[in-house]
Amino acid sequence: MIYTLFNYAFDQRKRTFYDLEERVGSGGMGEVWRGRHQTLARPTAIKLIREDKLAGVDTDATRRVLRRFEREAKATAALRSPHTIEVYDFGVTGDGHFYYAMELLVGLDLQALVEQYGPLPAERVVHLLLQACDSLADAHEHGLTHRDIKPANLFLCRLGPSGDHLKLLDFGLVQEVQPVAPSSKLTAEGTTAGTPAYMAPEMIVARGGVDRRADIYALGCVAYWLCTGTMVFETESGVEQIVEHVKTVPTTPSARTELPIPPALEAIVMKCLEKKPGERFESAAAMAGALRVVPLSSPWDTERADAWWASWTAPAVAAQLVPAMVRTTSAGQLTQTQTG
Repeated sequence: MIYTLFNYAFDQRKRTFYDLEERVGSGGMGEVWRGRHQTLARPTAIKLIREDKLAGVDTDATRRVLRRFEREAKATAALRSPHTIEVYDFGVTGDGHFYYAMELLVGLDLQALVEQYGPLPAERVVHLLLQACDSLADAHEHGLTHRDIKPANLFLCRLGPSGDHLKLLDFGLVQEVQPVAPSSKLTAEGTTAGTPAYMAPEMIVARGGVDRRADIYALGCVAYWLCTGTMVFETESGVEQIVEHVKTVPTTPSARTELPIPPALEAIVMKCLEKKPGERFESAAAMAGALRVVPLSSPWDTERADAWWASWTAPAVAAQLVPAMVRTTSAGQLTQTQTG
C-alpha cells in the first residue's frame, strides 16, 4: 500500500512530493520509510518524527529530539562531498510530523562488513579511508565536526558504476568547530556525547575544547577496526573503554591480526590515535595525503571491487536497504542503530 506523506496520518488537507511505500523501521518517536518522489520517481529514504508520538514526552526532551533532527538535516544538506549522504528535503508536514528525505542506499555499513567478512586487505582499507577523509575534509571546511565517526556511520554501497563507494552518515551530533566548555560536552541525560569505542580523549576530559582532530582520532579507530576486526580497546563496558582512551597506549594493529599491514599504514593509524590532538594529523586532507603514498602490493581497483560486489548478495529484508534506522532512548534522545 502506498501512502502520501502528508496524508498517511490524520490530516487529509495537504500533500507533499513523496509517496511512502513501505515502513522499514520504527521505534519510540522515529520512523524510517522507503518512499518515492511523486514527479521524479526517485527512490528515497524518509526519516520521520511522528507528532502524536511526541505527546507523551516532556517539553525539554521534545526540544532536544527536534533540535538534533533539524541539526542533522541542515548540516548534511550544506555539504557537497560525494561521500556524504545527500539530503533532498526537510520540513514539517501539515499534520505536524517532522521529516527529511535522503538518498536511498543499498549496501552495508563498515561495522557489518567486518563482522560478516573479517578484516580487510590493506589496499581496501586505504581506498575506504580516503573516501572518509574526503567527506570529513568537506565538513571541516564548513566549520563542522562530526563527533560520532564510527563503522556503523560509514556506509558502503554501489553508486552507479562505482563499486565500493563510501558514504558518511548521521550528522546528528555535529557542532561548529570551536573550543567548548567542559559542561557542554555532556548531553542533557548526563552522558558524554559520542560512542565510547571511538571517542577521542579530549571529548572525554574536554581540556582545551574539541575540534576536527577528534574526528581524526575516531577515523583512526575505524581504520584499526578495518585492519584487525577488533576495537582499539576491547573492554567489558563503555566506561572502561573511555578510561582506556584517556590513559592507555593502544597495541599496534599488526600485533592483533595475521593479515599484512604496511608499516606506513600502521604508522598512519597510530598517529591518528595519539592522545594529544597536536600530535595527530592536523586535518583530514593531511591524513589523505599520507594515505596516498602508502606502498601497496596491489591497488584496490575497479576490477577487484566489481568482483567483490558480484559475490555480495543484496539484502532480502527491505529495512536493510536504508542506511540507518531511527530509535529513541527512554529519555527521548534521537539516535541511530545499524540495519545490517
